[in-house]
Amino acid sequence: MWEIILAAGWPIWPLIIASVVALAIMGERFWALRAEVVAPANLLPEVQKWLGQGGVTNETLGKLEQHSLLGQVFASALFNAKNSREVTKEAIEETGRAVAHKLDRYLPTLGTIATVAPLLGLLGTVIGMVELFGSFTTSGHDVAQFARGISVALYNTAAGIVVAVPAMIAYRYFRSKVDDLLVDMEQQAIKLVEILHGERK
Repeated sequence: MWEIILAAGWPIWPLIIASVVALAIMGERFWALRAEVVAPANLLPEVQKWLGQGGVTNETLGKLEQHSLLGQVFASALFNAKNSREVTKEAIEETGRAVAHKLDRYLPTLGTIATVAPLLGLLGTVIGMVELFGSFTTSGHDVAQFARGISVALYNTAAGIVVAVPAMIAYRYFRSKVDDLLVDMEQQAIKLVEILHGERK
């Protein structure tokens, strides 16, 4: 591996750094975007049970906010439960925007890496071609420099693609995952509003 890095030259280092950052983001998002952590399926029935037992206290609201991102949305709805349906929905929407921002965390960076990695590979290709053509002189050509130019160009081209493809796949997957979680949270929040205003049991 070290021989490949040496053969690829200095243009490979930005791609190595980008790949490390992309892997770190993928691992963090896989862990953070688990449905049971973001929007537990048993949370709404639990809140309904609390409401049936006489309501929700400030202490319960605090625990609910710390429970999960869906808990934050529910806490916002319960805090405004005595207001009109419109006010309650507005409070949920405000909290929902904050929650969506948390779910999107690091995804723009991952998308940028997926877009920029092929360009970094192309930069390495150009640098390798410059070195390759620099091997030709009036007295002949330097075979070692010619071979090095080819290796720099090819290794960087390949590395750019190798970094970009998994990053783009992961970015698309996480974007879809976030959208699914937001839809699920929205549906559960609507059910809670209907329960609070006597439209659902």
